[in-house]
This record gives sequence, structure tokens and C-alpha cells, in this order.
Amino acid sequence: MSTRSDEKLGTERMLPLVFKMALPSVAAQLVNLLYGVVDKIYIGHIEGIGGEALAGVGITTSVILLISAFSSLVGGGGSPLAAIQLGRGNREEAARILNNGFVMLLFFAAICTTVPYFIMEPMLNFAGAEADTLPYAKDYLSIYLIGTVFVMISGGLNMFISCQGRPGIAMLSVIIGAVLNTALDPLFIFAFGMGVKGAAIATVISQAVSAAWVLAFLFSKKTELRLDFKLMRPRLKVIGGITALGISPFVMASTESLVGFTLNGQLRTYGDTMHVAALSVMQSAMQIVSIPLAGFGQGIIPILSYNYGHGKNDRVKECFKLTMAVMFSVNLVGILLMILCPGLVGRMFTDDAGVIAIVKQYMPIFLLGMTIFGLQRTCQNTFVALGQAKVSLFIALLRKVILLVPLAYILPLWMGVTGVYAAEAIADATAATLCTVIFIITFPKILRKNEEKIS
Repeated sequence: MSTRSDEKLGTERMLPLVFKMALPSVAAQLVNLLYGVVDKIYIGHIEGIGGEALAGVGITTSVILLISAFSSLVGGGGSPLAAIQLGRGNREEAARILNNGFVMLLFFAAICTTVPYFIMEPMLNFAGAEADTLPYAKDYLSIYLIGTVFVMISGGLNMFISCQGRPGIAMLSVIIGAVLNTALDPLFIFAFGMGVKGAAIATVISQAVSAAWVLAFLFSKKTELRLDFKLMRPRLKVIGGITALGISPFVMASTESLVGFTLNGQLRTYGDTMHVAALSVMQSAMQIVSIPLAGFGQGIIPILSYNYGHGKNDRVKECFKLTMAVMFSVNLVGILLMILCPGLVGRMFTDDAGVIAIVKQYMPIFLLGMTIFGLQRTCQNTFVALGQAKVSLFIALLRKVILLVPLAYILPLWMGVTGVYAAEAIADATAATLCTVIFIITFPKILRKNEEKIS
């Protein structure tokens, strides 16, 4: 019997394998969620400035999401390709994908560290900052950018650990950083009296430790895919393949940033600073459900990719059905709980009565379309896992760029500030429905082509 971790992806019973791969990834994403959520919880309770500080840090979320999107491009595009090559027995090519991905991450880190410094103030103003929130946004972002390289390495390379059938190692890399961040936040924010700057420092230190863990593992002899300076020479074909498939997860992540710019700007036009702070709370509530589900989907991608590369279509279909059942039901229950308890969610993040009142009024509208989003999450991840770059890109663009951004500008003309929140719900529901229809039509064709290729 083979002892290689990746080969177990094609032989173990599917039900236990799905949970073995997905649950560590879910745990990692839950803990990773603490990075942003814990910062906001502590910041929102800073005496005297909590509301304005929370709004300021919430505005930086758009920039942070854009930065992390580049790690999604490399990890989300490279790791499925590496898993497919492992399934085909091409280990050297899989290792070359990893190493070229590492070089890409360093390049993106250099760009994303320097460029935002030169355009920070106009960028934050465009994102919705005002005179009372801009100082807090600048304090947080100027320090956070120092740790960009750590964000790239820990986020982008971690997916290459999972694709080898080592989800536990990938989970530990996230847990180490997030637990450290949770411990350091109150120390720097309150004990040292550094406020928003303290939260950013805690995050940078935590990401650095997480990145060090990932690098130590991938340079060690414990891994099937290893970082090797000899394989880091850029290959245009490899970089092109990573980019083509990674565009979809990149667009999914970066359009969250675009949406942040759009929604914050519209809320500033039709509402006020309290609406911007309330949006930060609502988006965090959405993430409490969506990020663990993203982790579940990320965890099963190596299973789908490996078996697709190995020509085992029956295992691909079995994995998809199990994933759909779990992701749809968990998403539905989680979002309904948020819709039914908006006041409780609001009080988790702030003591400001005005912000809590807005959350109670608008969060049921804002999250309504997310009730069926488990459909899109499952189909989208499956397309990425099977190397379907074009359809993945279209679906990634559909929800945010094609639907949400135009709706966020059109609906407020008739509905005022309510239209900004309703735009999210309508876009989410419409995209999930269309994505599912596209998947039902194309999935059988993809599997038939795979059979023809293998035979």
C-alpha cells in the first residue's frame, strides 16, 4: 500500500476522506477569521472612539482584500494544477508549479507593499473614508502593509500544503498565527495604549509567524512537494497556467474589494458614517458563515483535482454530491441565524446604539440572498478544481461585477440607502441560481471529455 499522502486522495473511502480533508481547512478558516473579526471586536470597544475607529478599520478591509486576492490567484490557481499533476504521477511538474508560484507571490508582495503607500489617502477616500474616520484607516493600513509579504506567503503557499493531502499541517499554520493575534490584540490595543496601531502590529507579527511555519515545512524533507531554488526559475508556461486558473479565485477575492469601495461610497452618499460602520459589522457577520464554508470548499478541491487527473470520474461525482449537501445546508442554517438575531450580532462588535440600530434594521435584507449561496460556492469550487478557467472566471465576475456593482448604483435612486443593502441580496440570489444552472449543463460534458482524454 502506498504511503504517500497525496495518493490516498484516490483510494480512501469518500465520506471520511471529505471530512478528513475539509474539517482542518474549515478550522483553519475559522481561526483565520479571527484575524479580522477579533481586531474589529476590540477596536469597536475602544472607549470614546469605538464607532469611528471601527468604521475606519472597516474601510481598510477593501484594500486588504485586494492584497490577499493576489495570494488567492497563486494558491487558488496553482494548487489545483499541482494536485492534477500529482494525480497523473507528474511530481516534478507539480513541484515546478509550487516553486514558480512562490516566485509570483514574492513579486506580488513587492508591488502590493509599495503602491498603496503612494496612493493611500486618495484610495481610502474613494473607499468611503471621511474626516473622522480617515486617521484610523491610515494608522491601521500603514502598519498592515509592512506585513504584506507574510500575508502572501502564508495565504498563497498554504494551499499547496493541502493539495498534498496534508490539511492538518495547513490548519496549524493558520491556527498559530490567529491564536497569537488574539493574544496580542488586547496587549497592544489596551495595555500598551496603542489603539488601532496596536491592532495592526499584532496582525503583522502573527502573519510573520504563520509565514515562517509554512516556509519551514515546504523547505523540509517532510513534504512531497518541496521548495527548491533549482525549480524557481520562472517558466512562462507554468506561470501562464497558474494565472489562467487563478484568475477566478482572484476575481472572487478582488471583487469583494471592489464591492467594499462601491458600498462604502454609496452609504456615504445616501447615509452616514454609522452606516459605514454597520456595513463592516454585517460583512463580518456574513464572513462568520461564508469563510468556514470557503474553507470546506478549499479542503475538497485537492480530492476533486487529484481524482479528475487520475480519471476517476465516479469519485469526482461522489465528492461533489457530498460537498453540495454539506455546504448548502450549513450555509442556509448559518445565514438564517444571522437574519433572526441581528441585534445580538451588532452587540458583538460595538456598543454604539446607532450602529446596532442600523444593523438590526438592515441586516435581514442584506443577508437574504446568501441563504442559497451554498449552491454557488460548491459549483464554483468544483469548476476551479477541474481546471475550468473560463467558466470559473465568468461565474466569479457574475456576482459582484456584473450584478452587484450596477445594482448598488441603480437601486438607491428609488430606494435610498435601503437599495444599497438590497443590491447585495439580489446579486447573491441571482448569481447562485445562474451558477447552478450553468453547472448542471456543463458538468456532464466536462466529465465526458475527461473520459475521452484518459482512454
